[in-house]
Amino acid sequence: MKGQGGFKKQLSLVDLTFLGLGSIIGSGWLFAAMHVATSAGPAGWISWLIGAVAVILLGLVYAELGGAIPRAGGTVRYPVYSHGPLIGYLMGFASLIAFSSVAGIEVEAARQYMTAWWPALTGANGNSPTVLGWFIQLVFLIAFFLINYYGVKLFGKTNTILTTIKFIVPTITIIALLTQIKGVNFTVQGFAPFGFSGIESAVSTAGIVFAFLGFQQAVGFASEAKNPQRNVPLAIILAVVLSAVVYELLQIVFVGAIPTHMLNGGWAGVKGEFVLPFKDIAVVLGFGWLAFIILLDAIISPSGTANIYLSATSRVIFGWARNGTFFKVFQRIDDNSGVPRAALWLAFLMSAFWTLPFPSWGQLVSVVSAATVITYIVGPISARAFRHNAPNLERPFFLKGMGVIGPLAFIIASLIIYWTGWKTDSWLMGSQLLMFVLYLVFRKAAPTNRVSFAQQLHSTWWLVAYYIVMMGISYLGTFDGGKALIRGPWDQILVAVVSLAVYYWGVKAALPEADFDTDVAEIQDTATQPHQVGARVPVTK
Repeated sequence: MKGQGGFKKQLSLVDLTFLGLGSIIGSGWLFAAMHVATSAGPAGWISWLIGAVAVILLGLVYAELGGAIPRAGGTVRYPVYSHGPLIGYLMGFASLIAFSSVAGIEVEAARQYMTAWWPALTGANGNSPTVLGWFIQLVFLIAFFLINYYGVKLFGKTNTILTTIKFIVPTITIIALLTQIKGVNFTVQGFAPFGFSGIESAVSTAGIVFAFLGFQQAVGFASEAKNPQRNVPLAIILAVVLSAVVYELLQIVFVGAIPTHMLNGGWAGVKGEFVLPFKDIAVVLGFGWLAFIILLDAIISPSGTANIYLSATSRVIFGWARNGTFFKVFQRIDDNSGVPRAALWLAFLMSAFWTLPFPSWGQLVSVVSAATVITYIVGPISARAFRHNAPNLERPFFLKGMGVIGPLAFIIASLIIYWTGWKTDSWLMGSQLLMFVLYLVFRKAAPTNRVSFAQQLHSTWWLVAYYIVMMGISYLGTFDGGKALIRGPWDQILVAVVSLAVYYWGVKAALPEADFDTDVAEIQDTATQPHQVGARVPVTK
């Protein structure tokens, strides 16, 4: 029947890895190094290391999940399988904000760099687009919409080409700027002029988490991957490790290559010196050729990431609808292209919305980063819960040390959310609590045919408590708007202790028996899968 087809398994290991790399290396490489330097000074490379460790820990958890349960929009599906539809509903809402906004942010970054050649695209303040600039952003999104509309194979090959270019240009930039390193730059105002709190806050607010969190794209496209049990875990690990090396080197060369006299105003003043950071440094150093290719790549890199996230958002929307807590129309898959086209239309409209006049790149990425981390925090809990309520689940990638890595990943993710600060955390987690209340109000519409409403509540109270307590600590803490009534490091120790307790509560509150779906639209190889859609814990070794 038209509109009720299945996903096409056409993405190779290279395609999946490049999806991750293409998501991670976007506008982050163009802007984040400057924002990190203004927040953490020469010690910014430590911020990238913290972000990389956090994402690697989360990536290892999702490598097990993605290999064992390859599903489109997996990050919003796993919580449903482990804890029921209510948590999936909350994660679906947070994911819609987190994913849809990235495509809009990335085309804005591309337009901002295009201004160097076409000044009419950006207003007098240097950030907001003119009417012409906004229409150019919309044209980018329309082009990506069409690429995605006509099938995942075209999308995958287009992304592979774009990501190859995106990887080459930062590498050339690193090599060129390594020849201009000035050791004295690493001691201007001291190694860590803003203290360890500056290093920590940079992880959340300067674009580090925003950059790295593209690692999960292999999970989102798992239903369209060849041999997903092998390729999804490998793609996650390869994307995180390769991008971490690139970002660490970019931060070092940015700090070291700035002409020392431009640091007279301190690291906080760097933002005023550089509007288009790496391009401006290249110009100051007399590397006109480098400035040219950076400007060219500055259009390609964010555009490629926007292309990926537009597609990824449609898979998240599909996954949310498949959970039974969003409109059913978004479950439909076109039988010819294998694309969830209704979900893609919504993804396009939401992405276009985020191109409207909003705060600056730096302010938006902190919101997106926190929202994305919120969607990932359930992953370590679901993975550990499956060890108990789905003991026979086939795990091609079995994460050794889950008992340590799981809670550690949850704690670090919680710290990243806390470092974002009260101003962001209050409305972000507050909106999650509001969505929880709305679910209670409209409980008659909630799916209860497989998991009772009482069980859904029982399996969700830990997350509600987590939001409330984290908001309280954020309000009393020391980051971005907090009242500083709980001083460091006690505020972060408290976050770690609370997170550890909530982690074990969340694992214990899981469904007695995991509840997997087995939609034939997603699972083409049924040799190791149940034949009845909706079977419980059916996957056996």
